[in-house]
Amino acid sequence: MLSANSLRNFSLHCSRVFIHLRPHKKPILSLALSMAAEEMESQSPCVLVLSGKSSAEMEIAKSLKSSNTLKLPDNSESLLTNQFGRLFIWSPRLPSTHDVVSHNFCELPIGAVCATDIQSKGRGRSKNVWESPIGCLLFSFTIQMDDGKIVPLLQYVISLAITEAIKEICDKNGLPYLDVRIKWPNDLYLNGLKVGGILCTSTYKSKKFNVSAGIGLNVDNEKPTVCLNAVLRELSIASYKFTREDILAAFFNKFENLYNLFIHQGFQALEELYYKTWLHSGQRVIVLEKNEEQGVENVVSIQGLTPSGYLLAVGEDNQMCELHPDGNSFDFFKGLVRRKL
Repeated sequence: MLSANSLRNFSLHCSRVFIHLRPHKKPILSLALSMAAEEMESQSPCVLVLSGKSSAEMEIAKSLKSSNTLKLPDNSESLLTNQFGRLFIWSPRLPSTHDVVSHNFCELPIGAVCATDIQSKGRGRSKNVWESPIGCLLFSFTIQMDDGKIVPLLQYVISLAITEAIKEICDKNGLPYLDVRIKWPNDLYLNGLKVGGILCTSTYKSKKFNVSAGIGLNVDNEKPTVCLNAVLRELSIASYKFTREDILAAFFNKFENLYNLFIHQGFQALEELYYKTWLHSGQRVIVLEKNEEQGVENVVSIQGLTPSGYLLAVGEDNQMCELHPDGNSFDFFKGLVRRKL
């Protein structure tokens, strides 16, 4: 779990405004956001905003702030973004960071992030619910988009930003490369095992698509599958360990750059890098088709992505097709349905 000192250090490294939430109720969150908004207008490079659950705790927070009792370390910022990650909300335990940002979307600035140490009702695909223990980087953030046609592609940009952030940390610290790969559409794999995942949901309001993006990445928990630091120990004798703070800052630095390319030049500007990182180029998969009420399985080879974000494949008859999940399988690659192009 992050200590108070590391959290203060995290606020300096990774955000303009840091809000500490106890198990939250909306009035407390609204008050904290109001305080944060005032501080963000002060142009201070970093502001620590403390809030508690009770009125007594709120008075303690105000006292600490006004007396300058807390001393922030004098370190240079590692977060270099203009928008994403600048407001940071943290709580030691939350049911879901995704719910915090999605339920408070209109009150939060675009790019605000919420993180927690332990998540009891993390959200997954098809309304799956996950319990995430200590050792995982668990966060959600807000994005607003104009073009609904490209919203489904956003999860690929986020996946790419995570893998690129890990690469950058390895390069910066002289570490061996950890081969984190993307499994379509929204999973991250390391050594053949799932190490993370992404979930994006959106609502449409005032001609804008309000997107809440959630990420879970196993940094330091060796069970039940694999984590970054366990693989790093196998590859290197260096004492360095991945920290959630460093990954979060590196992610937002990468994401803001990739997102700007995505918005201004389209996903085609990122396709080459994406295909180098995903697991599926040339992969042969089985698709299910109905022929006179009979289920027929056909083998196709994955070529890439279609403009709508589904899998582009070619059959043994050289017919191009688009692959869709059937919606009933836990694994996207079981029960794929083919639509001819």
